[in-house]
Order: sequence, then C-alpha cells, then structure tokens
Amino acid sequence: MTYVITETCIDIKDGACASVCPVDSIYEGGRMFYIHPDECINCGLCLSVCPVDAVAREGDMAEGQKGYIEVNRDFLVLR
Repeated sequence: MTYVITETCIDIKDGACASVCPVDSIYEGGRMFYIHPDECINCGLCLSVCPVDAVAREGDMAEGQKGYIEVNRDFLVLR
C-alpha cells in the first residue's frame, strides 16, 4: 500500500511533500505533485507535512478519491 496525492493539490503545489521524501518518489507535474507507487516506501512523511491534506493512504481513501490512485500511477509509470 502506498500514499497518493489527491485533488486538493491541484493548482496549489506547495512542495513540502517532495522536500521531505527520503527516496525522492514525489514528482512535480503540470498542475499537481504525484507519488510514484513503485518508489514510495510508505514512511508517511509526506502525509504529515502537506498543508492542504492532499496526501492520502491508498487503503484509507474516500470512495470519491480512489480515481487518484490511477492518476498518480498513470502519470509516473506510463510516461
């Protein structure tokens, strides 16, 4: 299970999550940041520093946010 960046990051892109990631698994895209699902080590640092609560644990996501699992994966794995 990994962490996922969701809709509240769109057009905010604070970057605190990327600056604390010990394995650099968070990447900046055009409108938001993305967590690479194969690189994330599930440490939770990104979750603890995000000022807009955009980071969610994959298993704890609300039903309406689950589409962001694929959004993160598609942006990073398929590029």
